[in-house]
This record gives sequence, structure tokens and C-alpha cells, in this order.
Amino acid sequence: MSEIGNLQPQGIWKNFEKLLAVPRPSKKEARIIEVMKKFGEDLGLETIVDKVGNVIIRKPATPGMEDRKGVVLQGHLDMVPQKNSDVSHDFENDPIQAYIDGEWVKARGTTLGADNGMGVAAAMAVLEATDLVHGPVEALFTIDEETGMTGAFNLEPGILQGDILINMDSEDEGELYIGCAGGMNGNIFFDYTEESIPAGYTAFRISITGMKGGHSGMDIALGRGNAIKSLNRFLWENKDKLGIKLAEIDGGGLRNAIPREAFATILVPNENIEGLKSEFNRFSQVIKSELSSTEPDLKTDISDAEMPSSFINDEVVKNMLSSVYACPNGVIRMSADFEGLVETSSNLAILKSEAGRIHIMCLLRSSVDSAKHDLAQMMQSVFDLAGAHCRFDGEYPGWKPNPESPILYHMRQIYNKRFGKIPEIKAIHAGLECGILGAAYPNWDMISFGPTIRFPHSPDEKVNIPSVDKFYDFLLETLKNIPTK
Repeated sequence: MSEIGNLQPQGIWKNFEKLLAVPRPSKKEARIIEVMKKFGEDLGLETIVDKVGNVIIRKPATPGMEDRKGVVLQGHLDMVPQKNSDVSHDFENDPIQAYIDGEWVKARGTTLGADNGMGVAAAMAVLEATDLVHGPVEALFTIDEETGMTGAFNLEPGILQGDILINMDSEDEGELYIGCAGGMNGNIFFDYTEESIPAGYTAFRISITGMKGGHSGMDIALGRGNAIKSLNRFLWENKDKLGIKLAEIDGGGLRNAIPREAFATILVPNENIEGLKSEFNRFSQVIKSELSSTEPDLKTDISDAEMPSSFINDEVVKNMLSSVYACPNGVIRMSADFEGLVETSSNLAILKSEAGRIHIMCLLRSSVDSAKHDLAQMMQSVFDLAGAHCRFDGEYPGWKPNPESPILYHMRQIYNKRFGKIPEIKAIHAGLECGILGAAYPNWDMISFGPTIRFPHSPDEKVNIPSVDKFYDFLLETLKNIPTK
């Protein structure tokens, strides 16, 4: 067992260490499903793997607690696979390399998987502990939360028996979450033809790297840069001026992560080479100055490239650059009901040219369904003018707050008694599974909480060690004091 597995409370940390060893990027969860199935069966507990891969493990109440309401402890098995460009890591085969840095656990140049490994590890600790007091407990481990919420959408009604859902996918200790944003994918396509490169052109590779990225919901209000937007801005400003032709463009990687890197292979007439370098240096200074507070590690580079075989026809490139420049991105509106909460946002997440098609992907979020649909229409109006084809899909509902929730009242009282203060009550600008799960189980009383995690969905992801202790202690006290049916 490593130094991480020896952290306290050991029950949660040694299970988190087990999760670090199992590759589990979204849609590649076969190994972790088998690990969880074996985990439950080895404990002698009823263990179910449903038709999509969700794992359910049931633990009976401890003696004298059989009359308590049943609790469903819920977390998702998959993690976001993001790494720095200078790090060699295969998320489908390599374990996460984690280490302790003061009061934090971090990973070496990759996402850590504390989102939602800490919630999963907490449920595992409860399931295997023999010295706890609790009523009937079911652990629900869903799959593919990060890229489609597939597990939540396909959970069968009636398979679970509990009365209360405790989601452990929030990321600020001392806060209880009673609502979340819904989301929708925006997919935009430009079809293009390839043209032969005339004589007198030189190829260059442009890169924008070193941005922080982060969670496209929770970090969207931090004012961080979007590498795709920055690269597109340079190309839009200089395409006609310098006669630039675009051969290839590739930015971002995941719909729910703010894009940290973007690259383009371009062609420029030989007589404009010096002008290109001068304009790129000017642009680099401008963008670094604008983002100096939020992106101190921003890097820009222009270098010679191998001559490509063709370039994308100019009309499509012009329309694509203009519409991406105009595409809404970032915070669209703040909530009027929760101070400091983003209501509606968009993350322009992916821009990639390949095999005759440019694909742009955005993730739209809002706690107000009509505002989410309005944002989609806003985007469509921009891209329709540019001749693109738009498709909006993958919509999932938000979770409407219930200030009168019995479990909210219960947990507020427990936290105050245990730690001497009232926890903050919040909604989150992220896609928790509660809204989807609640549609299948409308009788559930639902709440979400967790330890303090910073910068999820980015290689800067880290979890605060002292907060894990408080989070787990709070969970155990909650289970010990669940009311009767």
C-alpha cells in the first residue's frame, strides 16, 4: 500500500488507491465494472450488473436499524481522461500516478479521477466496514456519466429499493447541493472540398497550449481562456490580410472540458512569411496580456511544417472562422435565484477537420430549460448563416431545487451539531445525475455533497485531504441518524 492508501480515514483512501490502478475513461469501463462486481461478491453482498453496466450492491441494515429509510449511495465509475501534451499516458491501459503535495492529492500531469473516484471510494468503504451503524444501504455505481450519462438514462425503474438518494459527486466540503443544471450537445458540421496547393507557398504549424482548461460547468465563470477561440481569432484576423490557406485544424478533446490546446497547419505565400511571423508575435503578446491573470502558462508557437497534400477550400474556411468567432462561449447569464451561480453557459469544446468535414462541438448548460433552448437557437442562427449543418442532441434535465427536502433538513442539523456551523445550501452549474435518476424514481428525496476537489476535468485536478476526513465523517453520521420509514 502506498502513502495514499495509508491516509486517514483509511477506509476511503485505500479504496481510492484501488481505483487509481484501474483505467476507467468514459465508455471504457469494462475493467472497473468487473472490479466492482467482484468487490461486492467478495463481501458476500447482493451484487447486480444491469444491462448497460451499472453496478448495484446491497448491504442490509445493522441490527436494530431495520426500520430506517433505505439510502442509495450514488457515484459514477468513469473519469475524464485529460493530460498535458508533454506527458506520456495511455488512459485505457495505464494507472493514474498520484502523489501527496501538502494537504492535496494530485496526479502527475493527468486528471486524477477524484471526480468521481472519491464518491465511489466512500461508498465502497461503507459497504465493507463492519463497525458502522446504518439502515438498509444500496450503492449505485453508474457508467459513462461524463460523456452521455448513459448509466443514469438507462437505469431501470424499480430495481432500487431505497427512499433517499445521496449523490457524492459534488466538490466543495461544507456545502449541500439541492439542484443542478441540465445540458445539451451542439454538433455543427461544415463539409469541405480539398484543393491542390499552388506553387509559392510555405507550410507552418501554429499551436496554442498551456491553458488551464477545467470543468466546463464549474470552472466556466473563472475567466479562463479557450484555446480554440484564441486560435480562431488569429486566423480570422489574418486570413485575408496574409492570404492564409488552412490545411488542418484540431482543438480541444472533450465536450465537458474547456479546451486547453489548439493547433492548425496553414499555408502562406512566400512573400508573406515575414508578415505572418510578425503578426503571430504581435497576436501572442496581445493574448498573453489579456489572459495574464488566468493563463500564466499560456504558450504560443509557430514553426515550419511538412507540406500537406491539400488545403480546405477558402469559402468554407471563411464561413467557419466567422461563425466560430461569433459563436456564444462562456457565461451567458447568471442566476437570479442563487447568488454567484451561473444559470446558462456554453463551452465551445472541440474543433476538428478530418476527411472532408469540420466538426465543431459545444456543450450548452442551463438550470432553465427554455434558456438552454434559446441558446441552442442562438447558435443555430449563427451557423445557419455560414451554411453549416447543426444538430442538438444528448439533452438531459436539470434538477429542480426542493428547499423543503427532508434529507436536506436532516443533514443540515447533523452538520451543525457535528461541526458547529450550518452548511451552505447551493445548486451547481454542472450535470449531476440526480435530475435523470429522479425521473425514474420520483419518490426519492435527493441531495448531493462531497469533499473539496479543485480543477476537475483538467491535469490540475486535486482533492483536499482534510476535507475527505470531514466528508466521510459527515456521511457516517448521516447514515447513523437516518429517520425511520
